[in-house]
Amino acid sequence: MSADIKQLRTRIKSVDSTLHLTKAMGLVASSKIRKATDSMNKGIEYAEALGETVEMLSNYEECRKSPYMSKRDGERLYLVVVAGDRGLAGGYNANIFRLMREYPNAKVIPVGKRACERYGGELIYAEHFNYENAKAIADEVCREFSEEKFDRFGVVCTKYHSLMSQEAYVKWLLPLEKAENSTSASAIFEPDEITVLNAVIPEYIAGMIISCVKESFASEVAARRVAMDSAGKNAQEMIDRLGLEYNRARQGAITQEITEIVAGSGI
Repeated sequence: MSADIKQLRTRIKSVDSTLHLTKAMGLVASSKIRKATDSMNKGIEYAEALGETVEMLSNYEECRKSPYMSKRDGERLYLVVVAGDRGLAGGYNANIFRLMREYPNAKVIPVGKRACERYGGELIYAEHFNYENAKAIADEVCREFSEEKFDRFGVVCTKYHSLMSQEAYVKWLLPLEKAENSTSASAIFEPDEITVLNAVIPEYIAGMIISCVKESFASEVAARRVAMDSAGKNAQEMIDRLGLEYNRARQGAITQEITEIVAGSGI
């Protein structure tokens, strides 16, 4: 009986330690959510502005000759994979890696510590990802796409729907596609439309990449907050259950001792 009490006491201490850890991580995630979502929203606004410019240019017939609008039949893929910097974020990282199973032969540029650990390459943290990182990737991607070293480029990232809902998906960026139901553009570009399009594409790709990374990081923080809240509730329920078992075991041990004392006294 005493052995059971000792085991229960040890388990309670262990779960209580876990509870303190989950609460601390939940608080850290909570403190980062506002900043991460603000940064995400700014990134989305910037990407939308770039997207409108590129969409306008892609409507010109002359721009169809751009190498960035060249559709190819091959299956050579180039993907930026954005995963988390840490674990304990529910299914956030697992959903990204599960999606990547559909593209086993793709060339990968990892962003986020977990992605770098899985695919190798230079360590780039998603939380500290900046314009310089995005522009370096974009310049490489645009150069190799122009040289026809691959056929399609996209970013494997996470869509932020709400604090409770995030979804892993692929945002395809190259080749460019003419928007459906688009109207003819009326703007005048100098020296000409295709020159402007080819010049703006590296900036467009960089903007899209950094927007995807910021949205993915906001999704990671939100997923960790929800996961830690859930883990904390489960830990508290386990502590309550183990505490009840511990009290019952102590009561049983005390009753047994009293019984043995009474039996030994001959009463």
